[in-house]
Amino acid sequence: MTDEVLISATNLGMIRGARKLFAGIDLRVRRGELLVLKGANGSGKTTLLRVLAGLTAPMVGNVELRSAHHWIGHLNGLKPFETVESHLKLWGTTWGGDSDRAFSEFQLETYGSVSVGLLSAGQKRQLALSRLLLVHRDIWLLDEPFASLDHRARPILSMLIEEHRGKGGCVVIAMHEKIDFQPTSEVIL
Repeated sequence: MTDEVLISATNLGMIRGARKLFAGIDLRVRRGELLVLKGANGSGKTTLLRVLAGLTAPMVGNVELRSAHHWIGHLNGLKPFETVESHLKLWGTTWGGDSDRAFSEFQLETYGSVSVGLLSAGQKRQLALSRLLLVHRDIWLLDEPFASLDHRARPILSMLIEEHRGKGGCVVIAMHEKIDFQPTSEVIL
């Protein structure tokens, strides 16, 4: 694994309304690293993650992503009328990926023909996270990825994150709760 920087951010700053969310954020995330963004609700974790993903422009500062990324926000990006199978096949076809592993890792095969609107919150989260497996992208940007996951799915996600890092990918996670593995670095907002 190289020491290659995949995400670089310099002097990032954001204001929401009249309130400063963050200022002067500098960070470098290298291959194999895990950066955790921590803070109270409303502290700017999601906003910083969206800035890193290029979904929100920073008020000041610069971000550079040096490889393709996956974004899984705290909203799952699912349509209630689609089925589990049609969702994964659509994104697999769009990205040129294979949906077989995405089905199997979170054991979604049983729910293939079920409408997304009928899934539990945890099943919806697993379906959203399974998109990470459709096509390899070096950078994973995850907002509250463990939210709604049960005792069976949490270790699966932890294993997938560690596997991704072991293959030279990097992960940035915004979260409140304690995780089962050691981050490379943290940003407290």
